Amino acid sequence: MSDISDTTTQTAAPDATASPASPASALAGLDITASMERRERGWQTYFRKLRLLAQGSPEPEVHGLLVRVTGLVLEATGLRVPMGAVCEVRMPGQPPVQAEVVGFNGDRTFLMPTGEVYGLGSGARVAPLVAPVTAPRLGLPNHPRRRLEDRGQHLPMGDGLLGRVIDPHGLPLDRRGPIAGTFNAPLVRRPINAMDRDPIRTPLDTGVRAINALLTVGRGQRIGLFAGTGVGKSVLLGMMARYTAADVIVVGLIGERGREVKEFIEDILGEDGLARSVVVAAPADSPPLLRMQGATYATTIAEHFRDQGRHVLLLMDSLTRYAMAQREIALAIGEPPATKGYPPSCFAKLPQLVERSGNGLQGAGSITAFYTVLSEGDDQQDPIADAARGILDGHIVLSRDLAESGHYPAIDVERSISRVMNAVAPREHIQAARRLRRLLARYNKARDLIQLGAYTPGSDADLDEAIRANPGILHLLQQDMHEPAGLAQSVVQMEGLLQDLEQPG
Repeated sequence: MSDISDTTTQTAAPDATASPASPASALAGLDITASMERRERGWQTYFRKLRLLAQGSPEPEVHGLLVRVTGLVLEATGLRVPMGAVCEVRMPGQPPVQAEVVGFNGDRTFLMPTGEVYGLGSGARVAPLVAPVTAPRLGLPNHPRRRLEDRGQHLPMGDGLLGRVIDPHGLPLDRRGPIAGTFNAPLVRRPINAMDRDPIRTPLDTGVRAINALLTVGRGQRIGLFAGTGVGKSVLLGMMARYTAADVIVVGLIGERGREVKEFIEDILGEDGLARSVVVAAPADSPPLLRMQGATYATTIAEHFRDQGRHVLLLMDSLTRYAMAQREIALAIGEPPATKGYPPSCFAKLPQLVERSGNGLQGAGSITAFYTVLSEGDDQQDPIADAARGILDGHIVLSRDLAESGHYPAIDVERSISRVMNAVAPREHIQAARRLRRLLARYNKARDLIQLGAYTPGSDADLDEAIRANPGILHLLQQDMHEPAGLAQSVVQMEGLLQDLEQPG
């Protein structure tokens, strides 16, 4: 121990009789010391960043095994992933199949595939989808795993989608090559606080005279188009896509016939409408999860453009097919049916989708949405139609009787309503619309008597006025699909019709 102490003492206190060090050697010693301190600080910073990254890293991924395929549902064991997570089912010699987690039962995980399951067998490996997560604030490379909240679908967003027709995975269907100018973003987003939404105060010109005059729509409103099959829903949607005053149009063709996709784009939407539109197509032969994803993807694209301050028109055909897809999934995983075969989750999914549209934060953009709702056998009390009527801001009913008589668009004004018209239209406009609706209702109530010749003119002054006004009202409510009618023009025509009735003779 004495030798060590002596050595330490000698090292710490050099001999005073030794010659002093030269200035060059002293500077060299200082540079070495400073370099070592910088290196030490660099390592400390690096380890601190690693600790921060480790704190936010998920638990190690666990792979599962496919043990059962029943109808549309895949069952796997050994998975520990949250609801909505996307997994890949891998089988040697087969392309991987993507599937989404839709439920649990003990240690069994239920997944719904988004593609064909031919070739899959028992024991196939089920792995959570892995994608890099950037960490620019840490100055470190991408982390090789995906956080729990980011395990859902990430699909293309951006201006590069304008003018394109894509599937629910964001892949092009129009054979115009790859899509450029996009970035991947989460499919599911946090809802907007109801108190932060901008109220509906601005009227929206839809280019359809009957809607502009009698069912005035506000920017940010959500409207349902209720009708059976073959009464002109697609034509009406095409008219609004062409003539509505919007910056961007997002069209979701969900669960419709495959041939109608091309016909809608080429014959109804047209080149002018497609130039400012994004069309998401999920035909009827798509798996139910893909149909639901198509509706969600169209809504997310609309939200993206709304957040940029743009005014978006969202056209979704149809909301009923979305509910039917959810019914297929829910029944497949064992959820009990409730009303007419629809499980309770169907009625919970509808407001979750619809509430994502509407106005954004104050001063930001808006999403004005039109959802078509199919009424089986023209029954307006269909459970989905009844549920949609309660969560939308108005409904436009298309009548089969009007369509069969050649009245287009076949809008039944008496059964339709816009719940925000009083907030977006001036008082004179509202009074004129009420008077016209009253005249139309009075005539329709006595139509049978008039057609049979049982009514004697002069017996009822109000009915006489309604009879005189009926030809003009029918002309006002009918419109060719290639003939736009602006909001101001529609109001002027309606007021002019009512003023003509006050003229004597």
